[in-house]
Amino acid sequence: MRSGLSVGAVLAVTAAAGWAAARVAVSRIARNRDPFPREKLAREPEGEQVFVGRPDGTTLRAVVAGDGPPVVLAHGYGVSLLEWNVAWEQLIARGYRVIAFDQRGHGGSTLGSGGVGSGAMAADYAAVLHHFDVRDAVLVGHSMGGFVAIRSVVDHPELADRLRGLVLFATWAGRILDGAPQNRLQIPLLRTGVLPWLIRTRTVGVLFAAAQCGRNPSPAMISVFREVVSRQDHRPLLPIVRAFADEDRYPRLPEITVPTIVMVGSADRSTPSSHARRLAAGVPGARLVTVPDAGHLLNWEAPDTLVDVVAELSPLAGPTSTGQPADQV
Repeated sequence: MRSGLSVGAVLAVTAAAGWAAARVAVSRIARNRDPFPREKLAREPEGEQVFVGRPDGTTLRAVVAGDGPPVVLAHGYGVSLLEWNVAWEQLIARGYRVIAFDQRGHGGSTLGSGGVGSGAMAADYAAVLHHFDVRDAVLVGHSMGGFVAIRSVVDHPELADRLRGLVLFATWAGRILDGAPQNRLQIPLLRTGVLPWLIRTRTVGVLFAAAQCGRNPSPAMISVFREVVSRQDHRPLLPIVRAFADEDRYPRLPEITVPTIVMVGSADRSTPSSHARRLAAGVPGARLVTVPDAGHLLNWEAPDTLVDVVAELSPLAGPTSTGQPADQV
């Protein structure tokens, strides 16, 4: 008789130990502090709802509120304009006209025959800017929103006449797998359809969402993020997921003529600082703002810093809320 455990038994024990450790980690995360209550994070921005039609049959849902210099907000993959709710209120209070839209195939926007690719989505940005006839606007693109914003401004150079500034917010210009081990796991899981299913399970879902946060993941942020991502139908979105890794617009960054600020959290594992540094180095005159200990959900983890960055690109009367340059935050 063989002594000791079989290979199968060893693997089973190891898996059980790993699962136990994961559940301990989830319990520990649940005790973290919430900077904002869940009810606030789950509430959509308030404003006038507008629908923008596209030639391929896509209808883009937008929300607009406030008066003053325009700020246009483009959200990330798998979520919706809901992600801007905290910054939304702060920007309006500071005197801006704020416009957010659901990307095609996300939230309240439909998906037409053009599908979800970076070219069609970049043209959507141009359509939104033209529809609202914005002038001297600041365009903020988060994650996928920034990836597409880059294509929009290089493929549609006429947009430079409508933009006063560009905020590349926890984002990249392609080749998303470079220097990002977490993406080498989650991007294939997205492509196969496994990740959306896993997100719905409590332990794996909490750990996945926590991995999008910084050093101290907020349970409320995790809960709302999981809820929004779980509602999304990811199957039609696979072309843009493939584009994240397959496309490369780093060589075209010198074509961007709009004043640009790149923002990244120092603990962002989905779009790590290496991508932010490449963006800042590639866009002429761009400046890099790093938020200590923040992760990929900068929209909720660092809304104050975002508002200060917008104010730097489109100043209003009065000091910024922190009273210091944004890159010192």
